[in-house]
Amino acid sequence: MPLMHATWGAWPWIAPFWFLFWILLVFFVVRFVFWRRGAWCGPRGRMQGPDQILAERFARGEIDATEYRSRLDTLRQ
Repeated sequence: MPLMHATWGAWPWIAPFWFLFWILLVFFVVRFVFWRRGAWCGPRGRMQGPDQILAERFARGEIDATEYRSRLDTLRQ
């Protein structure tokens, strides 16, 4: 008669791996969903285009209006 409990000997070693597997699976699914929405693209949340970065520099006073218009025209060409 075969021993039915012989396979339970590996349970203490297999259980932590299954637990880790499910945690990693949930983590990567959540990360993928947020990545697709653009929430993990940097400290501000979404990636910015060059015209948005230029507008922010102008708003902070790093460049003046003439330089802003000149660079914006260059970007749009």
